[in-house]
Amino acid sequence: MAVSEQIKIFCVKLNKSVAELARLSGRSPQAFGQKMKRESFTVDELKRIAEVSGCKYEGSFILPSGEKVTY
Repeated sequence: MAVSEQIKIFCVKLNKSVAELARLSGRSPQAFGQKMKRESFTVDELKRIAEVSGCKYEGSFILPSGEKVTY
């Protein structure tokens, strides 16, 4: 699933618009929309989006041994 789709679902579950989420994260809705279109969010940006929404972002690789490599 693309990050932009995850963000849209995130917004629905939080009952927020994408524009509102953009403003909360310190971006204009237009700039945020362009980042969604290009799929160009960094891990730090995703963590910031989660933080300003009162949530937590967790991104990691899980090795066959079960060990996690988390950013």
